[in-house]
Amino acid sequence: MGWYISKIIFQVICGDGEHTPQFDEQLRLIQAGNEQEALKKAIEIGLEEQNTFNNSKDESVIWSFIDVAELQRVNELKDKTELYSRIVEPENEENYVGLIELRAERVRSNCERQSIDSLLGSSLSL
Repeated sequence: MGWYISKIIFQVICGDGEHTPQFDEQLRLIQAGNEQEALKKAIEIGLEEQNTFNNSKDESVIWSFIDVAELQRVNELKDKTELYSRIVEPENEENYVGLIELRAERVRSNCERQSIDSLLGSSLSL
């Protein structure tokens, strides 16, 4: 058995679909005997997780499975193993770097909040 990373793509449509197109790109870790089995499992995940529901505005929300866009074998699972990479060629370098900086700040902020919450939780239990 081996490990694979799959990129599963869903389209998200809210209400009448009159909004900026939205796609959810999910990276999933899959254990399988070979690449074909890993692909089959990834497709099954996509099909099983298609969903339609109403949001807080009572609008229909559709999560529609598009396909498995990428499948990569992970040679070994250990600390610092590279699981996934891709080369990005954005049209606007400054916008891309700015977006990465915003996302990184959000990650740091979330980690700080979790650290503070855990400290508060442990001090409350004393």
